[in-house]
Amino acid sequence: MEQHHLYMQRALQLAGKALGNTYPNPLVGSVIVSDGKIIGEGWHHKAGEPHAEVNAINSVEDKELLKNSTIYVTLEPCAHYGKTPPCAVKIVEMGIPKVVIGSMDPHDKVNGKGKAILEDAGIEVITGVLEEECKTLNKRFFTYHKKQRPFIILKWAESTDGFMDKDFKPYAISNALSQQRNHQLRADEQAILVGTKTVLNDNPGLTVREVSGNNPVRIILDRELSIPADYKVMNQESTTLIINEKEEKTEGNLHWLKIDFATDFLKNLMDSLYKQQIQSVIIEGGAYTLNSFITQQLWDEAWIFKAENLMLNNGTKAPEISGEPFFTEQLRDNQLKIYRNY
Repeated sequence: MEQHHLYMQRALQLAGKALGNTYPNPLVGSVIVSDGKIIGEGWHHKAGEPHAEVNAINSVEDKELLKNSTIYVTLEPCAHYGKTPPCAVKIVEMGIPKVVIGSMDPHDKVNGKGKAILEDAGIEVITGVLEEECKTLNKRFFTYHKKQRPFIILKWAESTDGFMDKDFKPYAISNALSQQRNHQLRADEQAILVGTKTVLNDNPGLTVREVSGNNPVRIILDRELSIPADYKVMNQESTTLIINEKEEKTEGNLHWLKIDFATDFLKNLMDSLYKQQIQSVIIEGGAYTLNSFITQQLWDEAWIFKAENLMLNNGTKAPEISGEPFFTEQLRDNQLKIYRNY
C-alpha cells in the first residue's frame, strides 16, 4: 500500500500542473509502473486534448512492458466518447493488467462505468488510494457535479481594524506579495464575480497581470444594466457574463444573461452559472455581495488578506467569517487566512 501511495502522490503532482487550464474537465494525472520502476507518466493538459492515461501510455517507450504493468490514475478512467475515446477502453486494449484509482468520477457519464469496463475485461482494479487528496485536487469538479453549482471562493482584503476601503473610497490595502497571490488565484480559478457597485466605484479589469495564466471568465452582477460600455470589464480581454434582469443577448465576448433578482436570487444565479459550465468562481466583492453569500452559507472557501499595520478607522466594514482558518500564510506585513466551509 505504501508503494501505491508513493505512485499516486506522483500522479497528483502531475495533475496539478494543469491547474486553471482544463475547465470544464477535471485535473487528472497518471503514472505507469513496471517491476517497481516508473515507465510512463502523463497528465491532462486541457479540454479537447488527450487524457492523462493516454498521455502516460504514449510516453512508454517499450509498449510490451504494459502487459506487465500497473497504471495509477487520480480519477476513474472515463467511459464515454467525447472529444476523445474512453480511457477505460484504451487501457483494456493495451493489455494493462492492473489499475489503481484515486477517486471515483461523480460525472453521470462515468460514475462507476469506467471501473466496470476494466473489471469486465478481467483487469484488477484497486480504488480509494489517497482518495481525499484526489477529491481535494478536483474540489471544483466534484462540487459542480454533486451540488450542481460552482465551487465558491469568497475573497477580500481588509485593514487591521476590519475595513475594506477608507471613508468609502477605494484604498490599496494589499502589498505586492498579496497582489501576486491574488492574481495566481485568478489564474487558477475559472471565473471571478463582482457586484455593480464595485465596478462603478473601482472600474476593475478583473484580469491576470502579476503572474502568467488565463484570464478568468468575468461575471458582473448588473441588475439594471447601469455599467457604462467603456468600463474595463466590458473590454475584449476575457469572456464576460453580465447577469441582469432585462435582456439576454451575445456580442462577441460579452454575454448578457437574464435571471430573476427578486426571488431566490442566489439560487437563480447558481443555476445560471451551472448551465454555463462554470466550475469555480471567486466572489471578489463588494461587501454587500460577499455578505449575501455568507448569510446563506453559500461558500466553500474564504481567502482573507489582512494588512497587519494598517488602520483605516472608517469605511466599508469587511464581512466576518467565524471559526478557525484551515491555512495561514505570512506575506510580509499582510497575512492570508483561508477558511473552509466543506
